[in-house]
Amino acid sequence: MFRGVTILNLDAKGRMAIPTRYRERISALGEGQLVVTLDMNDPCLLIYPTPEWEDIERKLVKLPSLNKQAARIKRILLGHASEVDLDSHGRILLPPALRELVNLEKKVILLGQGNKFEVWDEQTWNERRDQMLDETGMDEGLSGDLESLSL
Repeated sequence: MFRGVTILNLDAKGRMAIPTRYRERISALGEGQLVVTLDMNDPCLLIYPTPEWEDIERKLVKLPSLNKQAARIKRILLGHASEVDLDSHGRILLPPALRELVNLEKKVILLGQGNKFEVWDEQTWNERRDQMLDETGMDEGLSGDLESLSL
């Protein structure tokens, strides 16, 4: 389970050190192999241990190819998916094309999301987080799935 917010720096080559507390779990789940792809809704990257990604990939491949929305989802998620390996120093190289698409330069946020991580540009994350916190108090009504959630 990946949780928490961590502020990290990318080095000059675009490598990001995975915090020590996650490395053992990543190694156990996918032998240090991860998949990085674009998020469909937000300007961030998604990082999955390979077995988690393979489950998602199987579902995506089964989507109907003639459905425009399904094709869009497959093009973004599958088309941008890149395999990366945890190196001996616990770093991964974020692909340059993906870094550029979500404006990752030096300071990044690694956000644990249970079965995956999100990687955000620090400033973009701070703005988005503040926006989400401002919207939390608004009574938008909850979907059926969320109405039963108790925190």
